[in-house]
Amino acid sequence: MSTLSARVPELAALELLLAVVRLGSVGRAAAEIGVTQPAASARIRSMERRLGVALLERSPRGSRPAEAGTLVAGWAAQVIEAAQALDAGVGALRERRDGRLRVVASLTVAEYLMPGWLLALHRARPGTAVTLRTANSSAVAEQVLAGTADLGFVEGTHTPAGLSGTVVAADRLVVVVSPGHPWARRRGEVTPGELAATSLALRERGSGTREVLDRALAAFGGVSAPVLELASTTALKAAAASGAVPVVLSELAVADEVTTGRLVAVPVADLDLRRPLRAVWPLGQRPAGPARDLLSLTRRARRTDAHTDVRPARSDRAGRAERDR
Repeated sequence: MSTLSARVPELAALELLLAVVRLGSVGRAAAEIGVTQPAASARIRSMERRLGVALLERSPRGSRPAEAGTLVAGWAAQVIEAAQALDAGVGALRERRDGRLRVVASLTVAEYLMPGWLLALHRARPGTAVTLRTANSSAVAEQVLAGTADLGFVEGTHTPAGLSGTVVAADRLVVVVSPGHPWARRRGEVTPGELAATSLALRERGSGTREVLDRALAAFGGVSAPVLELASTTALKAAAASGAVPVVLSELAVADEVTTGRLVAVPVADLDLRRPLRAVWPLGQRPAGPARDLLSLTRRARRTDAHTDVRPARSDRAGRAERDR
């Protein structure tokens, strides 16, 4: 503790002194502030000991400021005024912070999870203005680190360097093809080596989808040169539906197409394509205001929701293959 802080009374003591000077009585000042008279008297005496001067002249008719008390009260008024200005300024900053939320999210999270989360946030904080940007996971991390987003959401196997994070949802990559593609009618599962040797249509490097697939196939020779690299989930689904090429995407992204039969999910043997979806923020900081509330909502949703597994049962695929022969 510095010498200055050891001598300067607390704000509550200065406010009490100003009330005594204004009202002419420790008792009346104590009642106004909401403490007992003995507690107020003890606070004044403690302040006098700290400052090393007498502040009040006491008599049966009340208390009046001593010469030193008058001077200290004048300075105390300036300190209280400055403290009130500080409190008002911090309050304005807090209101501005709590009135907006800047979110940047990977495509999968932004398109398939974020709408529900933001609707829940709107119900909880109807006055919050939310800005949502989309980027691949690498760019999300860059924006959060640069301070241009309050909260980010990434896909991938780890939390990016310089950030803290928490898992908010589980996801899995699936291989999808058109119903007319040869893989849609085969009896057995595609092997990891076969998938690695096949030219696919893929997300661009830097995306969480590509990172997970690259890691999963690294032991099998790595991903072959892709037919297409696209930053659009919609464009990749269109490429798969065209029948020309298999595509690897989040099961969240293809659930509707697989359910309606526009795409077929192809099982891959002995290949772990699961991945966590994370909320991230700068290391050493804690989400505050609406960012904290959104994070809480994602955790609540994770406890209550379970997304659809789009992988067909092997018996269903075998039966379909038998019918097609």
